Amino acid sequence: MLVAKESELRGKYDIEWKITGVASRRIGWVADPNGLDPQSILNHQWPEAPAWKKCQNVRQWLAYADPSVFFEISSLERRTGQPAIDHIKAALESGAHAVSANKGPVVHAYRELRDLARSKGLKFLFESTVMDGTPIFSMFPHSLPAVELRGFRGLLNSTSNVVLTEMEKGLSFDEAVKKAQEIGVAETDPSDDLDGWDAAVKVAALAIVLMDEPLRLDQVDRTGIRALTPQQVRAARAAGMRYKLICRAERTADGVRASVRPEQLPMTDPFALLEGTTSAIRFDLDVFGLSIIEHKPGVIATAYGLLADFIRAVK
Repeated sequence: MLVAKESELRGKYDIEWKITGVASRRIGWVADPNGLDPQSILNHQWPEAPAWKKCQNVRQWLAYADPSVFFEISSLERRTGQPAIDHIKAALESGAHAVSANKGPVVHAYRELRDLARSKGLKFLFESTVMDGTPIFSMFPHSLPAVELRGFRGLLNSTSNVVLTEMEKGLSFDEAVKKAQEIGVAETDPSDDLDGWDAAVKVAALAIVLMDEPLRLDQVDRTGIRALTPQQVRAARAAGMRYKLICRAERTADGVRASVRPEQLPMTDPFALLEGTTSAIRFDLDVFGLSIIEHKPGVIATAYGLLADFIRAVK
């Protein structure tokens, strides 16, 4: 995405960039303050650093790479948000803006990381954590000042939506899960999606940031789709209804009440018409209702969310 948008970044936003470090479980900590070749990175060709330059942990890597912007896109660890929280903390302490696609740090350490970024005059941004590149988190401070968010209702887990759609078409539960894996939506272990954990983490992140509610993950009333049988799904469809995994949060006198559970929706409900990887959310505001639909997103949509946060951070 950086390569594809390079001329636009330079011409429209006066942004020039170079990649000084890349890290993963497979390649380890690769860094070069003079810049790595983007095309080589896209071709999975990594320079071999001399032994004395090899980094062993994130702080050594940051010190050597010396970035002004850090992207944290490691896998979600829903129980603790680690090691992503420590990665972001190290980046902010080193003087880099932090851009994340990982929901864990938002759920487990949002206020701490937000305050640390502010104290350093930096940004902690995370648009890609919910609905990929769709402007959710950035929309409220920039486009919806002085609104009161009373609640929201969403269809936020692509894997569950694909599985339910495929079971309607006649596949078994296991066959539908395999189909979701084949199209690249479901993980090798899809448990977090099927048991509602991924959706619950997204609900918590939205409530924490947009409703200023310190909602814990265990406070989200969660039921996944694993117990639904193809017979139930097809019977609902025959009766003019569709099962969807619905995410909800509502502000009450006692705080925010949140849930994730399968619901039967009538075909008159706009969410009932959404199939496959499409996601949607409706916000209940004090001045109006607002719905956003993201049609069939892929990895490019997630990359765009990171790119948009990158532009917001450096501009």
